Amino acid sequence: MVAVFFFSLALFFLQGLAALPWLIVLLRRPLAENFPFYLKMLGGVTAGGIVFAMLLQSSTDPFIMSLWGRLYASVLTLQIAIDLFVLVFRLMLIFWSKGGAVALAAFQEGVRQPMFWMLTLLGSLFMFISVVIPYFTFGEDLKMVKEISYALTMMFPAIFGVISAGTSVSEEIEGRTAVTLLSKPINRRQFLIGKFMGIMLAGILMTMLMGWSLIWVVLAKIHYDYVPGIYPLPPDPVWLNPWADQTFGRTISGDLAKGIALWLRDTLEAMPGLIIGFGQVMTLIAVSVALATRVPKVVNLSMCLVVYFLGHLTPIMTEVSQGIRLVHFFAQLFELLLPDLDLFDVGTAIVRDVPLDPDRYALYTANVALYAIFYTAIANLVGLILFEDRDVA
Repeated sequence: MVAVFFFSLALFFLQGLAALPWLIVLLRRPLAENFPFYLKMLGGVTAGGIVFAMLLQSSTDPFIMSLWGRLYASVLTLQIAIDLFVLVFRLMLIFWSKGGAVALAAFQEGVRQPMFWMLTLLGSLFMFISVVIPYFTFGEDLKMVKEISYALTMMFPAIFGVISAGTSVSEEIEGRTAVTLLSKPINRRQFLIGKFMGIMLAGILMTMLMGWSLIWVVLAKIHYDYVPGIYPLPPDPVWLNPWADQTFGRTISGDLAKGIALWLRDTLEAMPGLIIGFGQVMTLIAVSVALATRVPKVVNLSMCLVVYFLGHLTPIMTEVSQGIRLVHFFAQLFELLLPDLDLFDVGTAIVRDVPLDPDRYALYTANVALYAIFYTAIANLVGLILFEDRDVA
């Protein structure tokens, strides 16, 4: 009982520390001037560990304890992720103050839009609905749920990013709002790159929130399909049981720590697919920002839709048009100029009989991320060239 009590206090103290950065930004009360207030807040959160310890005593079932550990770790993960956003914007405002201010304004504008939360909640709802849909895949339903969930975490942030980029940049240029910004000591490069960074970070936030839901959806599907002797639960990692047993023993604290470690394992397993999927989101946002410097938002959305379909179809067109020279020439031209969006499809890594080797999967993820970064840089460079002589007055 004593061990559970102190362990719960330590866990809630960690939650309180993780809440400090985003609370300081949200409440707009500096830490130095309001130290007693935040100290009381930290003490109150830590005291919540007493209630948590009493709650843990109500059921000592190892599965329930592991579930509590996963729930605790999931909340902590969200807090740490939000803290990273606070840190990123803080560094941007210090080292790139003018562009960082534009990025922060674009990020806040995107997150405050009802469309942001509507798409996030709608995508998460679709993922949870996919858990109960029968797929008739003879025991491969989990793979289908994963493929659908990863596709949603790639599609919804892309829709949001393209619409936000086209609307924000185009409306500021066409509505002459950009004149006010550019009349101040902010140049066109800082304006355009700042817009891109703010919208991209909003897309990362949506991907992060939907990825958090994705992990819970996968866990829900595993337990929804569980049938003893037919569809068993996956075994714990081989490294986990010795670590938990030697550190905590077979106790409530040990089962709770095991749940925390399992959530960390689940997060690391989902991370490569989320990174690959966001590569497509980032690429399309860069294309939309570049087009927004010259065309209205309706034309921008139409052109991004064409880029999306051609980016997926061009490799196929190149293969099937080998004997038709003119078609093959244009297919190769499109393949050279447009992004190869097939690289961002994680379905081939999920729907397979033998799981991919983790090292090779990590290497492939790094290569795809580098491709997305390079293409994004090229698209932003093209956008800067198009914006350089654009009349905004």
